[in-house]
Amino acid sequence: MSTITLPEGAPEEVITQAILREVDLTPFGFAGTLALITLDNGMDHTRPNTFGPKSLAALNDAIAQAQASSAAAIAITGKPFIFAAGADLSALAYLNGKSQALAIGKLGHDVFKQLGSSAKPTFAFINGLALGGGLELGLHSQYRTLATTALVGLPEVFLGLVPGWGGATILPQLIGPEKAVQVIILNALNNNTMLKAKEALTLGVVDAVYAPADFLEHSISYAASILTGSQKIERTDYSTSDAEWQGALAVGKAAALKKYGGADIASPRKALELIAASQHSTLDAGFDAEDNALADLVMSDELRASLYAFNLIQKKRKKVEGAPKPALARKISKVGVVGAGLMASQLALIILRNLKVPVVITDLDQERVDKGLAYIRGELTKLVEKRRMSPETAERLGSIVTGSVDKAVFADAGFVIEAIFEELELKKALFKELEKIVGEECILATNTSSLSVTKMSEGLAHPERVIGFHFFNPVAVMPLLEIARTAVTDDATTATAVAIGKELKKTMVIVKDSPAFVVNRLLTRFMGEITDAIDEGTPTDVADSAMKPLGFPMTSLELLGLVGPGVALHVAETLHDNLGDRYRISPTMQRFVKEGIRTFYIKDESGKQIPNPAALALVEKGSSASTAEQVRIRALSALAQEARMMLDEGVVATAAEIDLCMLMGSGWPMHLGGILPYLDREGISVAVTGQRFHPPGVASLP
Repeated sequence: MSTITLPEGAPEEVITQAILREVDLTPFGFAGTLALITLDNGMDHTRPNTFGPKSLAALNDAIAQAQASSAAAIAITGKPFIFAAGADLSALAYLNGKSQALAIGKLGHDVFKQLGSSAKPTFAFINGLALGGGLELGLHSQYRTLATTALVGLPEVFLGLVPGWGGATILPQLIGPEKAVQVIILNALNNNTMLKAKEALTLGVVDAVYAPADFLEHSISYAASILTGSQKIERTDYSTSDAEWQGALAVGKAAALKKYGGADIASPRKALELIAASQHSTLDAGFDAEDNALADLVMSDELRASLYAFNLIQKKRKKVEGAPKPALARKISKVGVVGAGLMASQLALIILRNLKVPVVITDLDQERVDKGLAYIRGELTKLVEKRRMSPETAERLGSIVTGSVDKAVFADAGFVIEAIFEELELKKALFKELEKIVGEECILATNTSSLSVTKMSEGLAHPERVIGFHFFNPVAVMPLLEIARTAVTDDATTATAVAIGKELKKTMVIVKDSPAFVVNRLLTRFMGEITDAIDEGTPTDVADSAMKPLGFPMTSLELLGLVGPGVALHVAETLHDNLGDRYRISPTMQRFVKEGIRTFYIKDESGKQIPNPAALALVEKGSSASTAEQVRIRALSALAQEARMMLDEGVVATAAEIDLCMLMGSGWPMHLGGILPYLDREGISVAVTGQRFHPPGVASLP
């Protein structure tokens, strides 16, 4: 078969070998053999099997040998715990022509479709993770078994692609349009949700599930039962139900528009087109359409941007820039949380669940403490009800979370984090009080969103053990953790904070202690330009729609409602005091806070979202209106200016860390590839600061 030469500079492919052996089926009741192909890239489980050109060639050779053998059937499985994670995406950003992209799509189809057209029955024994092209390999097989511990999914739309090796064509025909839209569109857009074994079986993605301990034996027995005819699988023809197809496609389109704030994003649109075409198209016609859709997307800035964002996130999850040696981290056997409000209780819960050490919370009175403990234990009960935690684990964790009104309970804690009211003098007084109680090596952390960690540590005997540990709300969902070092925070403290963050499964960025760190500083500057435009006289609907073309999941004023005007105003005031007049204080926001307005939008009797009349009445009545485009350029220019200042000040070491913070902490859209590559592509970086943040070709076509 023809091979593909990747462009110069592309990373060398880690080849997934296809190892062929014959299995005697006689013990399973069939007189014959099974040609079993095992996929194995020779790496440990940290590097899943993937398919580049050489890996596809190896699989093609193995299938050809299996077809030529005397075996009665062909089966494919993976190395322990891994089936296959699909295409090797590392080389896509290096493709420099559509013909190359078309060739890769066609190569995958040519190899995989041999399984679907085979005269010999073909089986996929999906023994572990199967994503993208890995699951598509299984879909081409005529029968599929799945390990009960395995996760499967088609994440392509999440990455800016489409299931381009058969998934968009085969899956709707196999399980129907409604379920296919769920897997291809809805799950992908919902932070790349994967299917568990029971879900995959219920949907019809696989035909049988077996426990991992004897998965291969049961799968071989299942294959034998198909060969003997003792077991038959009936497939449904879904092509005739036009209403079902139209309804499913409408649901998918609505979900994509909601996810991207009404913006027409290419990957979900093209995926829906492929699903629609599969109702009546032949497999070959569907595969050709997939090839063309995939090639168009691969040769787009949108895909390059998504890959940059995806690779950045994967890289930074594993390595924290500027982190001290892990060996310096101290072992933490008890954690204290100052505060028992919602944020503090969320912190206590995530620490309890992941560190599994005693956690003690304190507050001003027993009523508050009891309320916090009730929340934590209630959440543990919900996890049991959802079968995400065993009753025994919930009972044990519930027994080691305690509360008190006396901070003396922190005496033997190794890590104490405060989540009290955002008032600097209160936090300074608290740390001075805590220092007299805790041991010399206990770390004092603050969850402040905008205040100076350095000022909090002033006057302490051991300021080197104070560190910022800033989570985002809701704590369990938002993946980013900003770790703020002061000029005197020592390496042992920082290493311990990073070690705890890893236990909490957070993506971390170490930042220099500075007002509002990264995310809140940029968001406040950005939001300030929107509210300033409103104060100047721009209609609220015009200003609020300014960023809509970018594909944010919510508008600026919806985000304000999520954050809360009180918090937004407090951060703006902190930044105004520390960084100057470019952080202006909005009279509209001041009125919102004074009058207790919590959100700009409310729902009417029909459930439709409408502007809150009480909020509209408080909007500053300026006389200098801007267009939506003017507001957009203004806000993006402010972001470029602020990001350049942050890099010059050393708030973070690299532009990529700002991208990571905004992707993981503010929901900056993946398809834009991070805030700074987007500003580069739009020409705003150069226009505002005189230079790019990234070299040409980063998150865009070379």
